[in-house]
Amino acid sequence: MCLKSSSVHQQFRSYPESWSNNRPSVVCSQELMQQFKNITSNICLQNAQNPDILSADMMRRVVRQSKFRHVFGQAVRNDQCYDDIRVSRVTWDSSFCAVNPKFVAIIIEASGGGAFLVLPLQKTGRIDKAYPTVCGHTGPVLDIEWCPHNDHVIASSSEDCTVMVWQIPENGLESPLSEPVVVLEGHSKRVGIVSWHPTARNVLLSAGCDNQIIIWNVGTGEVMINLEDMHPDVIFSVSWSRNGSLLCTACKDKKVRVIDPRKKKIVAEKDKAHEGARPMRAIFLADGNIFTTGFSRMSERQLALWKTDSMDEPICVQEMDSSNGVLLPFYDPDTNIVYLCGKGDSSIRYFEITDEAPFVHYLNTFSTKEPQRGMGYMPKRGLDVNKCEIARFYKLHERKCEPIIMTVPRKSDLFQDDLYPDTAGPDPSLEAEEWFAGKNGGPILISLKDGYVSTKNRDLKVVKTNVLESKPATKAENKMEDKLEEVLREFKSLRDRVILQDRRIARLEEQVAKVAM
Repeated sequence: MCLKSSSVHQQFRSYPESWSNNRPSVVCSQELMQQFKNITSNICLQNAQNPDILSADMMRRVVRQSKFRHVFGQAVRNDQCYDDIRVSRVTWDSSFCAVNPKFVAIIIEASGGGAFLVLPLQKTGRIDKAYPTVCGHTGPVLDIEWCPHNDHVIASSSEDCTVMVWQIPENGLESPLSEPVVVLEGHSKRVGIVSWHPTARNVLLSAGCDNQIIIWNVGTGEVMINLEDMHPDVIFSVSWSRNGSLLCTACKDKKVRVIDPRKKKIVAEKDKAHEGARPMRAIFLADGNIFTTGFSRMSERQLALWKTDSMDEPICVQEMDSSNGVLLPFYDPDTNIVYLCGKGDSSIRYFEITDEAPFVHYLNTFSTKEPQRGMGYMPKRGLDVNKCEIARFYKLHERKCEPIIMTVPRKSDLFQDDLYPDTAGPDPSLEAEEWFAGKNGGPILISLKDGYVSTKNRDLKVVKTNVLESKPATKAENKMEDKLEEVLREFKSLRDRVILQDRRIARLEEQVAKVAM
């Protein structure tokens, strides 16, 4: 009950002596009931005279009001999972899975190079071992990410020091795809991170173990920006700001840096954001603040919130547990919820970020028995708004991928405006050339009221000639033409030889006929 504790205590303090000194044999039950009624009536009278007792402020102190307080997770049925998938065993702390409203991509074990599966979302059940893969890399694939502006374009990075961009057919793969649309070569060591610009078309970032960040114009295949002197050690994570004007990086030197990539300038940095030696993660939030995960000096997992303009002290720091798995943060800018998935954990924790202390509010934990090898996160436009689904994860086990649905329980079947504010759509607000010239643009928002309907294989529009607008395999076409010419030449020579042999046989038959006569 939300009542002033002092008034309740005073009411009951006047009675304990009579109750304790008189046993039930002496005091009858009717007298006890009468005393209890007197106490409750007095309390009710006080509340009526002092309505401020049940003030909203007091309610807030007892239970924090939030529409996401009852979010619950639920794994789908076994027949809706993707089974018999050999998930990659590479020791790299990436998510190993990327999802969009059409496809799920999973990095897998592959002999003689690197490969990843691309499955249409509806292709659930057992996946045949002979199912075609994307297999153009000569080393293990370390990271993959779908283009936010085209659901058929995906970028991949690998230990072979290259970044490749692929175009997936409308209905998925029918044969192995080994020829990328474009190969981006510029790193001298393995490339562990790829990330598309959130609002500009054809702008792709890659970060490698050569401690460089390269920003590419995919439409021309050119290196546009190279940030090579800012990080003295391995880069653990890179995150774009909401409009893509800034970068946030976490490095092995325990520093979190905020970078203006076009000016090649460090805007802010924090040394020892987390004092532990294990990998950190840092992401931009919608309001410009930075959310980080890492480890304390005593190897306890931590999360922290920072203001970009003053990173001397964190807004808040929370210690979680002493597990050693790296926490991968997934952020929903529409609801301000952060989901934390630890590699090797069997749980997903989720927190709501607000302007009220303690700023990062724990909501709940979804737990299963099996540990997770990786995790994919569906963009908001791919969710089922009719079921009040606010997030969907694709959890990687050792041999399967299991979708997990996060839902807000609501009784009404109507569209819930408060759960689904306008969200980032698939259309870019800038062309690559505009962004490189210094222009900024926020995401173009769409409403999910009638559900998101994807357009059929949208072509990419670019100002310059774009390799993505041409057919995905110009090199392959040239090879095919050469092979065709070679086959035609061989066919012609064989035909000529057959004609000569026919003539020779005819002559021999004539000679045999003469001898016989």
